[in-house]
Amino acid sequence: MSGTEDLLVAFHDYRRPLAPAGVYTLTAEHHLTKGGNRVDANPAIPTTTRQFEIRAVRFVLDPASVHAHYPAEGASGDFRRTLPHITLDRSILPWERLTKGRAVPEQAPWQALMVFRAGELPDDPEGMGRTTTRTVAELRDPGAGILGPDLSDEGITPGVAASRCQSIDVPAALFTALVPREEELHYLAHVRDVATKPRLLDDGEIPTEGRYAVLAANRLPRHTGTYTAHLVSLEGFDGKLDPGGLGAGIRFVRLCVLHSWTFTSDPAGTRDAAALLGNLVAPARTDRENLALRLRPNAQVAARSTGDAEDYTRRRLHLGYTPVPYRLLSGETTYGWYRGPFVPVIAAETRDFARDEPKTTADHALIYEPEHGLFDVSYAAAWTLGRTLALSDPDYSEEITRARRELANTAATVMARAAAGRAPADGDSDGRTLRELADPGFAARLLDALGRPPATPDRAAPTPTRRRRTRPTRQGARAALAAEAATAALTAAAERHTRTLPAWLDELTLLRRVPFNYLVPHPAMLPPESIRLFRIDENWIEALLAGARDVGVHSSLDALVDTALTAVVDQRRTRTRTGAAGRAGLLIRSELVQAWPVFDLIASIAGADVGELRRDHLAPDTLLVLLDAVPDEIVIREPGQGIHFGIDSKEGAGDNSVINLRNHRPGDNLGHPLRRNYPAEGGLLTRHLRLPHEGDVPQVLALRGDRGLVPALAAGLDPALRDLAPGEFALQLVNAPVEQRLTLDPAPDRESAR
Repeated sequence: MSGTEDLLVAFHDYRRPLAPAGVYTLTAEHHLTKGGNRVDANPAIPTTTRQFEIRAVRFVLDPASVHAHYPAEGASGDFRRTLPHITLDRSILPWERLTKGRAVPEQAPWQALMVFRAGELPDDPEGMGRTTTRTVAELRDPGAGILGPDLSDEGITPGVAASRCQSIDVPAALFTALVPREEELHYLAHVRDVATKPRLLDDGEIPTEGRYAVLAANRLPRHTGTYTAHLVSLEGFDGKLDPGGLGAGIRFVRLCVLHSWTFTSDPAGTRDAAALLGNLVAPARTDRENLALRLRPNAQVAARSTGDAEDYTRRRLHLGYTPVPYRLLSGETTYGWYRGPFVPVIAAETRDFARDEPKTTADHALIYEPEHGLFDVSYAAAWTLGRTLALSDPDYSEEITRARRELANTAATVMARAAAGRAPADGDSDGRTLRELADPGFAARLLDALGRPPATPDRAAPTPTRRRRTRPTRQGARAALAAEAATAALTAAAERHTRTLPAWLDELTLLRRVPFNYLVPHPAMLPPESIRLFRIDENWIEALLAGARDVGVHSSLDALVDTALTAVVDQRRTRTRTGAAGRAGLLIRSELVQAWPVFDLIASIAGADVGELRRDHLAPDTLLVLLDAVPDEIVIREPGQGIHFGIDSKEGAGDNSVINLRNHRPGDNLGHPLRRNYPAEGGLLTRHLRLPHEGDVPQVLALRGDRGLVPALAAGLDPALRDLAPGEFALQLVNAPVEQRLTLDPAPDRESAR
């Protein structure tokens, strides 16, 4: 199946291992021939026999093998036209064991996905997905009236027989009504290749092309209620899947369960992807500004507020500010305005924190509004937070403090040499001393000097006057440190002692370690089931970084040499301040994030992809995405591995169920809609559901036989076709991933200069 440029999906019928799981015997015989005639040695070389076992999943499946399932765990939505399915990371898993039977095709899996409604399983009346833990021996030999799998003793050692697995007892009539027939099994499993453009996920993971095994159910959850999907093993049920195959006296069938989950089919439910995405963007249908990250005053309060103070407050809230308690230096308690790094407008330029001289307090970052007597504490809070985070990390604080001390010592040496009239040090005085000691003539000169008689002082000679050393002025110190050799010495010292600082500051640039309440200062800015878009205030980021960089400044000398330290660190950083276009991002707080932790989110500008800087789950239901530019469109889509299967509908009353046909022939248009339906007039469910007399469960698709969907669907595609391969059948049933597009305002508000 072809797709968009950022999503390509291909379906394959099956993936059979070269040797399925089981116990194998190797026999080696030696034969000697001469001229084509056998001339065995006497005595003959003995035959050698060895056994080995190929092991595979059989009774227990590691939960990590499950990539995804649809509907999601706990989902509640309109799934009446959906065939639940499960996606496995190990693409060969469903075919690692052989399923035997009279009508079982070669590509049939040994697993099946069976869907049960609440109240159908005696041991799980509420439909909570409960299973019973039993030993493998109890699974094979369940007792009178219960049919277990007929497994040979091959590979089942006493230890395996005593091991535990999960199981369910299914009423015999219900089992016959739901289980796929032997000739239907292979249609419900296929292999899927998924290719997506590389995209950053949590902790920098980049998804690559993947191959997955997919098993779909054959039952549509048509009735409102709770359902449980069980991935079960059908190994050992040869000849038992067709009507009449269980035999007389069988009341229950015991199945080994490998994985289970529950969901609710409810036309009014909202916990499915389409409803959740629709609710997220619903506020933007009246005004796109409703998706901006800001506080909104109550509608009634806003309607009756007309004074200057109210207008000022509304403007502040519109710019993304939140009122916070603030204590003045005089001890009085008032309030100030705070805004985090995520802003709904283009932030005004303010002081350049990146080029500021080091500070020891946050007072320089306060912004005072004399007209209203209030402080904007945003950048002061950012500076203080950066300092706090730096001091709380012992490795960072130790490294930057040591670097400042070494730089200060180097600067002091440079200034002392300058005051003595000597050339500035080049940063390698220790190296010169060692070279002098290593000179071959140094030992001879030292012995000669020690062997000479001490010189008699000449009392008549005038006593030399000691030159008084003067302390260099600040201007002199600056001049001495600005010399080329001094700059080289300071740079060398900074390079030796700043090995991890650039990477640490890069992480801080992406707002890692920053508490959530600094990012979203008020809960009402990000209510449940909401998406909020924002630009990034680079001034706030630079104030945060300045607070971290200013750690360890204790003297004016530290401030003088800070330029060398900052230059080296900035040169080694990989993430620096962006240009005028700035960066952007979005926050999603929704059950969508919990149900689908990994989904596609594609941002673009004029059709070109915007890179992701960071994608993190800040909470189970909260996702943060940072982008390296401001996009003009964002597409949120279910992951390619999570596309699902089902039937469609057309306008009209009665049974309007259809399947939208897709091109099944290889070529550029493979998988593209043909713009026609099967059946053309509707009525698919009327034609292709198992009849009620088979266990009184009329919502199971009949894939073969008199009411078989597969041959009828094949004829609908091409009258010459009589059958479809599993991949072709899956292609016809696939429902494209649910997606939601957001078009962003190209000209947002711009904050006035401050």
